[in-house]
Amino acid sequence: MKHHILSIHAHPDDAEILAAGTLTLLARAGHAVTIVSMTPGDCGSMEWGPDETSAKRRAEGAAAAALIGARYECAEFRDLAIFVDDASRRRVTELIRRLQPTIILTSSPTDYHCDHEATSILVRDACFAVSCPNYQCGEAPPLPAIPHLYYMDSIEGRDRDGRPVHADFAVEIGPEFPTKREMLAAHASQREWLQKQHGMDDYLKSMEEWTRARGQSVSVQYAEGFRQYKHHPYPTTPLLQELVGQRLRR
Repeated sequence: MKHHILSIHAHPDDAEILAAGTLTLLARAGHAVTIVSMTPGDCGSMEWGPDETSAKRRAEGAAAAALIGARYECAEFRDLAIFVDDASRRRVTELIRRLQPTIILTSSPTDYHCDHEATSILVRDACFAVSCPNYQCGEAPPLPAIPHLYYMDSIEGRDRDGRPVHADFAVEIGPEFPTKREMLAAHASQREWLQKQHGMDDYLKSMEEWTRARGQSVSVQYAEGFRQYKHHPYPTTPLLQELVGQRLRR
């Protein structure tokens, strides 16, 4: 059976940093993949205004997704303006209903950026709402069930206080790592921004270091970590774990 995997993170390039290897593995296995960024990354430039920055970053997101035959969408929130409220929850619920995924990968509930954390909460709560007919959002019909929900690693695998955020499991992505790197490299506009704002001399090198560190934690070269959200009444069956098969690492 083929599935639709939906990756929802805050900004263009977040999914590439944290989950592109797993998305590549799933896409190559014949599953449908959609990558959604909550914002177009409109604040992510020292050179261009928000409209030009957004246009560049949407195009980069689409180019990165196309490398694995995936679709890219932007939910059209704005940087530093993703808030956990009813209007936002309804927007995300409608998006999930329209796309009809069976698995959702989203941002860690604890991370360095407010947009990451707000995205995590909104996606979690929207997953609960997608199957509630009386939670009216738009034209898309309610889904028959709550999708399987997984959190990606936090950036650097740490929370805001520097404590490790442990994964439930990891996916070994050695063969997919070159494509992961190529997908992140498609976000070329971020090189100067990340150097100036984040102090990262090379964002590709930083991503490689983080992916290698997660790999070392499970005795492989490269890996990506995930946690499954299993609270009542979310699905608890290990669907993603089964789809990655022999690449699963505990």
